Amino acid sequence: VLGIDTDVGKTVATGLLAKSVQDNSIKVITQKIVQTGCEDISDDIVYHRRIMGIELTDDDRRGLTCPYIFKEPCSPHLAAKLENQIIETDKITKTTNQLQNQYDLVLLEGAGGLHVPLSERTSLIEYVAEQRYPVILVSSNKVGSINHTILSLEALASRKIDLFGIIYNRFDDVNAMVTRDSKEIF
Repeated sequence: VLGIDTDVGKTVATGLLAKSVQDNSIKVITQKIVQTGCEDISDDIVYHRRIMGIELTDDDRRGLTCPYIFKEPCSPHLAAKLENQIIETDKITKTTNQLQNQYDLVLLEGAGGLHVPLSERTSLIEYVAEQRYPVILVSSNKVGSINHTILSLEALASRKIDLFGIIYNRFDDVNAMVTRDSKEIF
């Protein structure tokens, strides 16, 4: 589950998708690729569990559902650098594979937008393309979302990343005219 930007609603979308799947008797878990701006356990994972109506799992406590957590609320590569770490995509893949062995479905939530750098060597979209993951793109009705959404769709298509769907997140405090117009574009 990737977004056109930060704070577009990826966490809520991921949690609601997991809840829906769970309600259909499918064993599902969510994973946050990297979380910045928190300590110990990912705030987004905690929010997913709350939406799903379950307690934190042993996998959450062991760090499998969020292999990288950094204190500074900034880009993942910078947050890692500030803590003298490097985000290794192999570690993310390894934890995802471990979860796939235990669950029917693993929903991965990205961080920020598609081109957010995970390290000096790779971005989120490059990692997703390498793994050949299909994407659910979260968009919104905020001013600027038409441009961000179209650019995101072009970026996914240019890397031959399968688009599973778009979630259009409606924020209540936005002009109704903007909402109608952006929905028509998508």
